[in-house]
This record gives sequence, structure tokens and C-alpha cells, in this order.
Amino acid sequence: MKRMIRLKVNGKIREDVIDDATLLIDYLRDQKGLTGTKQGCDGGECGACTVLVNGRAVPSCVTLAARCEGAEVETIEGQAQAGRLSALQRAFHENLGTQCGFCTPGMIMAAEALLRRDPDPDDATIRAAIAGNICRCTGYVKIVESVRAAAAAMAEGAEA
Repeated sequence: MKRMIRLKVNGKIREDVIDDATLLIDYLRDQKGLTGTKQGCDGGECGACTVLVNGRAVPSCVTLAARCEGAEVETIEGQAQAGRLSALQRAFHENLGTQCGFCTPGMIMAAEALLRRDPDPDDATIRAAIAGNICRCTGYVKIVESVRAAAAAMAEGAEA
């Protein structure tokens, strides 16, 4: 069956007709053209597809779009503002927190959810927050350093 959904995606109200079985990742990538959200495992295990739904990090590959009715959904594309990278995006770039880049959008979204809850996390808290996100290129050291650097920049009031 089809239904009309209304939700906010990256700050903009969207109304679309979707099939009841449409996954959030497919809605975002195919209907909205937001291809920064990566499709990895299709089972909620790798974290490449992580987006924020009402501020919580969720795997979009196992989330029905219809379940997001009335919600606020944020993707990696919504993090940069006025053409400027967010603090996390900048920190990942400056601290070499990305290698191939495939996991980076999901890592950044998971870290964004963390920093909103805990603006000064320790390394163990950062590692726990990104535990659902697999990176096959790094040992996670540079990723943790990037999140720490972003938290410091945000605490200093640095513009993203």
C-alpha cells in the first residue's frame, strides 16, 4: 500500500507518497537524492547508513520511512551550513579521520548524536557511540581523535 508521509529532512518539510515497505535509506537516496547516506550491509550492522531521527543515530537501512512520519531526519548533507563544513566534518578532514570515506558519513552522524548529548566525551564514550559503525580502513584512532577535536572546537565556540 502507499501512503503520504510528512517529515522534516535537513530542516525542510517534505511530503511524499511512499510505499509502506520503503526503507528510510531508499527514500533518502532515491526520492530525495541524498546519496551521502551510504548503503553497506542492508542489515543495520555496519553503520554506513546512519542518520539522525529526532536527534538519535539510527541505521536507515532497517528503518521504515513510514515510521519517520512527523520526525526530523538529518543526513550528512544537512551538516554543512552556508557552504561551511560542520565542526565534525572539518575535524575529520583536518585530523585524517577518513581514509576511503565510505564509513565517514555514518561515523559523523553517530558522533553528532553523541556530541549533542555529551559535548565533552572521553575516548571510551566516543568509542561506545561509534561502536555500531564499521571502518575497514583505520584502527579508529584518527576517528576518535577527530571527534575529540570537534568537541574541543565546539567548546571553544569555533565556527563550523
